[in-house]
This record gives sequence, structure tokens and C-alpha cells, in this order.
Amino acid sequence: MLERMKTRTTGALTEIHLAVPKESADSLCKAITGMLELMDLSCPVNEDGEESYSLKEVFPESSPGNRLRGLRAREGLKQKELASALGILPHHVSEMEKGTRAISVDMAKRIGEAYNISYKVFL
Repeated sequence: MLERMKTRTTGALTEIHLAVPKESADSLCKAITGMLELMDLSCPVNEDGEESYSLKEVFPESSPGNRLRGLRAREGLKQKELASALGILPHHVSEMEKGTRAISVDMAKRIGEAYNISYKVFL
């Protein structure tokens, strides 16, 4: 049977960790997957057979502005430098990061092309 089971609840989700004998792991995973499908809690699977999660599932508090700020931090840029690279005014970058100015599809594509990232992250 189970050697140990740990649960941790954060927000609306509970994380469950199980330790089972190696020979039982595959059948237990199939059983759990079947139960999740019955409960309509299954996760989509990518082409490699791995579970995939949406950005909102992984980072529920994230916003396009937060992601823009994160990109800027990753690149080591000041708002003025990012604005210059995108051909916009520095206060527009500030407004997009704060969420008071929406990031348009065109702007998202410009950011994506400039920094080799999917533009969809900013929508």
C-alpha cells in the first residue's frame, strides 16, 4: 500500500504527493488519470505526452504588465531603454506595466519580435 501521502493546500488547490512501491506506480497513475477524467479535472497533454498548463493556471496573479516587467528585468533594461527599442515613449512602458494602458496585439508582436518571445504572452 501507500508508504506515505502528503497534502498541501494553497488557495483553491490541494497538492498531493504519494510514495508507492515502484511496481505499482504505473497502474496507480492510470487509475488517478481515469478518476481525474471522470471528475473533469484532467490536464491537456502536449505532443510529447506531457501535461501542459496555461499561463493563468501556473501564475494566476500574473498580468500582461507583470510579464512585460519580468521581460524587462530579464533583459536588464530600464523602462527608457525598452521604450527606445520599441519606438515608444517611456511613460507608455510604465503605463503598460501598471496595467493602465493595454498592450495591443501590434505592440505585443513588436515586443515578441524584439526579444524572441511569443507575443501571446502579453495579451
